[in-house]
Amino acid sequence: MAKPKLNPTIISSIRDNRERGTVGEFLEQNIKPDADLSFVSAYFTIYAFEKLKDNLEAINSLNFLFGEPTFIKSIDPDKTNKRDFKIEDEQLIIPLESRLQQKAVARECAAWIAEKVNIKSMVKPNFLHGKMYHIKNSNDTQKAIFGSSNFTVSGLGLGHNPNIELNMEIDSERDRADLLNWFNEIWTDNTGLVEDVKEEVLKYLNQLYQENSPSFIYYKTLYHLFGNYLDEQQGGGLLDERIGFFDTQVWKMLYDFQKDGVKGAINKILKHNGCIIADSVGLGKTFEAWQLLNTSSY
Repeated sequence: MAKPKLNPTIISSIRDNRERGTVGEFLEQNIKPDADLSFVSAYFTIYAFEKLKDNLEAINSLNFLFGEPTFIKSIDPDKTNKRDFKIEDEQLIIPLESRLQQKAVARECAAWIAEKVNIKSMVKPNFLHGKMYHIKNSNDTQKAIFGSSNFTVSGLGLGHNPNIELNMEIDSERDRADLLNWFNEIWTDNTGLVEDVKEEVLKYLNQLYQENSPSFIYYKTLYHLFGNYLDEQQGGGLLDERIGFFDTQVWKMLYDFQKDGVKGAINKILKHNGCIIADSVGLGKTFEAWQLLNTSSY
């Protein structure tokens, strides 16, 4: 899908990432050197930073408020994997060449955040829904826009497949000033409404660009290949311990690795209705098969 073009015949304060312009263009046009920024978004992504890097690296400061704490907890609320930050943008909209440059982008973004950005997050989920971008330039002129656009490539309308958004540029000086007041009231809240998460974001970014040893990559690969198998092996996996095969004489003769082989074979028979034991010569396939033949309950 080609990126929609601005329609100059439409005069409007709306920015919809289509014919009425994009939030990304609004930021590019209005963020000047030494500006102080105040942003609210559910997400922050390194590729959105990359698109606006020339503007953002020249600012004085940015206070960034995550409107949702899910970036810390997890995209899936039933899990607690802190690696589920929304930092890398949606895979489908990031071209391969950009993904190959991820380490460099993450490193640049981390350095910029460490120097110029403060980051807080709402503590309570589903409590703050709006997105806001407020710019206060060094000459005290202010620009602001609010609506639905998150700080992602597609949310800001900076890619080839932008989201359809609904944002409104604030053209009243009074409302721009009060919008900043509103932000600061939340930002400085001391009742437990927000928490500082800058260090957590920097730790995550560090994982994106750090160099890992070949052995770490190898072990990580093995874990992803055999993780489910290892889970099944824990405590016998799919085995029903009531069948009593753990008490047989053959079982007591087996080494630990042979017992793992037997348990793995039974799990696969239960799950796939068949299994091939293909260990090397001399590793006890006959004894393992003997144990299987004497375990009729599976």
